[in-house]
Amino acid sequence: MRRADIRSLSFEELSGELALMGEKPFRAGQVFSWLHEKQAADFSEMTDLPKSLREALSCRFELAALKPVDVLVSKLDGTRKYLFGLSDGNVIESVWMEYRHGNSVCISTQAGCRMGCRFCASTLGGLVRNLTPGEMLEQVYRMGRLTGKRVSNVVLMGSGEPLDNYDNLIRFLRLITDPRGLSLSARSITLSTCGLPGEIRRLAGEGIPVTLALSLHAPNDEKRRELMPVARKYSLKEVLPACDFYFEKTGRRVSFEYSLVGGVNDTRAEAKALAALLSGRNCHVNLIPVNPVRERKYVRSGRRAIQDFKNVLEKYEINATIRREMGRDIDGACGQLRRSYQEAHP
Repeated sequence: MRRADIRSLSFEELSGELALMGEKPFRAGQVFSWLHEKQAADFSEMTDLPKSLREALSCRFELAALKPVDVLVSKLDGTRKYLFGLSDGNVIESVWMEYRHGNSVCISTQAGCRMGCRFCASTLGGLVRNLTPGEMLEQVYRMGRLTGKRVSNVVLMGSGEPLDNYDNLIRFLRLITDPRGLSLSARSITLSTCGLPGEIRRLAGEGIPVTLALSLHAPNDEKRRELMPVARKYSLKEVLPACDFYFEKTGRRVSFEYSLVGGVNDTRAEAKALAALLSGRNCHVNLIPVNPVRERKYVRSGRRAIQDFKNVLEKYEINATIRREMGRDIDGACGQLRRSYQEAHP
């Protein structure tokens, strides 16, 4: 039987477990601090705990510690793309990005993905399993330890659909924002979703006002279904009202991600249709030149097409930016480093 992941426990749950072990209440604060503030990778690092307690914890719990399998470092801007090994042999990708305003990490929430987006490498092998809250946290903590720098922003935009791993996601968010741990502001966290309307509405009521980023990628259902199979289940008439509800409940402006694919969704007519779709909403459109995936036929739009698309949106008073490309020389689409590793290690 697999031991419980101690880093996934809330402070209250940890306190209860230690009480069952006969420990005094103050021990919970010490252990929680080691797990989330000092970000220990092993129980042996918890040097202010009695040796007997450290040994008892290691017998009773698992402490998820990711093993760096590979790392690609950009010569252009210092972006780091990590391939981390999990305890069960699976691998996941995480990215470290340095900006003037702070250091951002992009983490995975699942090993693989079942959403099937046509331009994404993460979904090519399907969903293997959900990540635990501790495994999500450990991506953030481990990159901070490896770089020796503080993480200021977290983006849930790596492999997987965060809202498809809802319960573990919420536990992760509560832990990473806990003032007794890393104490990251919810406003410093961006959650990217393909658009699961029921889960978006649930998230709105959790009291964790993260920035919601909807992967839109098309101005209508017909084109969206072509690019994103999830759109066959949930139409824009379901997804967009859920985003409006999120804004009403949290006061957080929703961001709409739009990957520009050459000759597929990047015409001026489609930009005008997108502007009409989003008209009247307090929102932001993030235009993303798509990263080509070798298993797919899609190519990124040209610079002129991208700029024209942005100009049309702005003409109709839609706030839009073109995402700054980080780590272009190490890139590949999300999931390609993992897939290359899997092909080399079948």
